[in-house]
Amino acid sequence: MGFVVNLAVAFLVGGIPFGLIVGYLSGHGDIRRQGSGNIGATNLWRIAGPAAAVFAFIGDIGKGVLAVLIARWFYDPSWPVSNATAALAAGVAAIFGHVFSPYRGFRGGKGVSTALGVFLSLLPLEVVMGFVAFLVVVVLFRYISLGSMIGAIVFVAAVWVARFGLHRAISPLYLAVASFVGLLILLTHRQNIKRLLDGTESRFQWRKTTA
Repeated sequence: MGFVVNLAVAFLVGGIPFGLIVGYLSGHGDIRRQGSGNIGATNLWRIAGPAAAVFAFIGDIGKGVLAVLIARWFYDPSWPVSNATAALAAGVAAIFGHVFSPYRGFRGGKGVSTALGVFLSLLPLEVVMGFVAFLVVVVLFRYISLGSMIGAIVFVAAVWVARFGLHRAISPLYLAVASFVGLLILLTHRQNIKRLLDGTESRFQWRKTTA
């Protein structure tokens, strides 16, 4: 497998719409026509319940992990980049696949879960810090969107602190890509930001709200 082919595979893997698939498999049909219309785990939780949402969430995380693993498994020294860079590139391709799914007319989700899987494989400690921030925000305020954005910001900040404060061997490329992905997550949440400012953003309910 060549480097370009590897990126294409990662993009296709990242594009798999687990939320949409689980919605159909759980007997709830097209979740794009229900609730918020999003195919993410949050909307699926509201429609189909926690089990379906957790399954889709794990699937979306798994896409990111799998993309990184495929790059590592099939890495060839003839590729124009190092193993570490190939893994990072594949992870980014998977995130783009999730946000611009080729199976949905190049429309997709917000990229949070898949980015979580990618960087869990590459920068696990920083991801854990971001995920803890996400959980704290969701528990306190019950806004998944706000938790996702705060988690992304904390993750990026943790990477910068690890590199320049703790002097960990994090390459400039990893630093730049982590920052870019954090910004991408904020951009995909721009409508949520507007609703948060307007006071119209839906709070997360622990029980599904539709039949």
